[in-house]
Amino acid sequence: MANPIYEYEIKILEHHLDTFGHVNNAVYLELYEEARWDFITKNNLGMKEILETKIGPVLLDLNLTFKSELKNRETIKIISQARPEMRNRFVMILDQKMVREDGKVASTLTISVGMMDLEGRKLIAPTLKWLKALGLEEHLEP
Repeated sequence: MANPIYEYEIKILEHHLDTFGHVNNAVYLELYEEARWDFITKNNLGMKEILETKIGPVLLDLNLTFKSELKNRETIKIISQARPEMRNRFVMILDQKMVREDGKVASTLTISVGMMDLEGRKLIAPTLKWLKALGLEEHLEP
């Protein structure tokens, strides 16, 4: 399945807000991460598997934009999808966006993700299981 789209719904709650009544900027990153954990766990790549295999994803860089306000008690959808290309054989690119109930995009996030060998403390090429979950299996080394 090439480049599957993953959707995650969450309700904006009071503890997500700052003193101005806006979602705090750091909370955006937490919500995006929550959506990624949901996606990898549903693909049998969650914390249990990461601890067993000693291989897991690490963020290398990110670009976060704010486009429109999120409101308290509003249910939003976080949509995540890997880009079909990889930066090199080690780095995958993932796009995410938060969509409000009215369909307006509230925020976008683009991240570079590498796979970390947790014992060797170095980046490694993504495993077949990770590439398949992201729809990137065509990037397998022959």
